Amino acid sequence: MEQARPAAARIARKLVIDLSVMTAVGLVLAIIGPFGTAAAPLAWRLVSWIGLAWLGYAFYRPLAPLVAWLHPRLELPRAGLWIGLTMLATVPLTAAIWTIEFLPGPVPAPTLEQALLAYLNVLAIGASVTVVFYLLERGRPKAAAHDAMARSVAASDVQNAPQGEPHSAFLQRLPAELGSDLIALEMEDHYVRAHTMLGSDLVLLRLRDAIAELDGIEGAQVHRSWWVARDAVEGVEREGRKLRLLLPRGIAAPVARSRMSELGAAGWF
Repeated sequence: MEQARPAAARIARKLVIDLSVMTAVGLVLAIIGPFGTAAAPLAWRLVSWIGLAWLGYAFYRPLAPLVAWLHPRLELPRAGLWIGLTMLATVPLTAAIWTIEFLPGPVPAPTLEQALLAYLNVLAIGASVTVVFYLLERGRPKAAAHDAMARSVAASDVQNAPQGEPHSAFLQRLPAELGSDLIALEMEDHYVRAHTMLGSDLVLLRLRDAIAELDGIEGAQVHRSWWVARDAVEGVEREGRKLRLLLPRGIAAPVARSRMSELGAAGWF
């Protein structure tokens, strides 16, 4: 319970920050008055655009976990998934905005030209804001690099100090609220995303160096960008010649073809 509180506080903090950003976006759009809204009273524009910004956030925010879920399963580039899912999410958002525009009266069906124009208008703003959030998400690990380096010093101390029981120096790099039940390591650019039973976090470290610090934790590198803890495997998913290890929290780790025979012989699946 003590560990769950910091995670909940972190989620609440992110939500407050995100909605504050969307409020600022709505404020800017209200002042600019795009798409023919400049003639409307300022108060109406403020309420309208801030409300639409929040509505857009509700449609686009789920894309981040969806991309994280689809990336290992489809083995597609994250950027491509972001683009495709953003275009898809814009369809229901456009329909919602079209409906709201005519409430409380009857809502007319748009012509093909009207529907396309409305979609492009929503996509232009929605995609721009999504790109900002995407860049902020990618930039977050760099902003936290000093914290990662600080944890690295603590990890080195634990690794070099005599211990009565085996300890993983890598676990010392993680925030305390993530616990010590390591599920998997996933390579992301120059970082390693550590997945535990309580969440995940990025560490400024190469995957091979992270694996070298996993003393006392049984596991294997199942893919060039994945290491998996042996005890975390809950099942196996096969799709043609592709194979994925099913892990807690809905995580699926792809298995390289070159590793299938060795892992199978070792009883992993």
